[in-house]
Amino acid sequence: MQQDRLLKNALDLGEQMLICGAEISRVEDTISRIANAYGSKRTDVFVITSVIFLTLTDDNEKTVTGTRRVKKYSTNLDKLHKYNDLSRRLCAQTPEDNSFETGIEQIKAEKPYNLPVQCVFSAVVAAAFAVFFGGSIKDALSASVIGLIVRLITFAQSKTKVNTAFSNVVSSAILSALAFLAVKTGLGDEASKIIIGNIMLLIPGVALTNSIRDIISGDIVSGMLRFIEAMVTALAIAAGYVIAALLMGGGAL
Repeated sequence: MQQDRLLKNALDLGEQMLICGAEISRVEDTISRIANAYGSKRTDVFVITSVIFLTLTDDNEKTVTGTRRVKKYSTNLDKLHKYNDLSRRLCAQTPEDNSFETGIEQIKAEKPYNLPVQCVFSAVVAAAFAVFFGGSIKDALSASVIGLIVRLITFAQSKTKVNTAFSNVVSSAILSALAFLAVKTGLGDEASKIIIGNIMLLIPGVALTNSIRDIISGDIVSGMLRFIEAMVTALAIAAGYVIAALLMGGGAL
């Protein structure tokens, strides 16, 4: 495979893995293994949460360098698993046809669960966490309805270019306000239980876990960036709660 083509494909694969929520060490290792399997004499790859730098050197000392900016990412472990399988297959077989490009595009084109299914799961998860943290049946039912609404709000915001932190502030404020309203109208018993059940839908658990894993693996810069991002998200969620509590009279404070 020509170096330019290998460079582009390796960057494409690394980008998609980052978007799906892969840890930094996994992305760097995957790119290095594929490049070496396709004949790269030396592979220098540096990855942080938003940028991939890759340099390939062949037997003739010809060097090509590429950079890929990653502007968005989420969590999709199913796609990540498939990208892992694709990378293993490429390393084992090193096909020279369009298998590399085709494999990436096929996985990339796969659609997630449709919106109604996502809403149902959000409702169930919110209700389950409300009960887990000591809420009543009324709290669970209120949390499930609010969880459905929160998923619709986050879906609508994902279609815009709104800042992620602002999006979390809005989502947290709305779910907190709805929880206070549910208690005031008798549809729930404790606002705190309803709120915590729904906030669990927004908590950046995977990002925080990956940040610790990156730091332990020696990727200090990437780990700290992920950790700071997770903390900013948590602060945004807290800010949304405070705004809603103040607007609703401050009783929850």
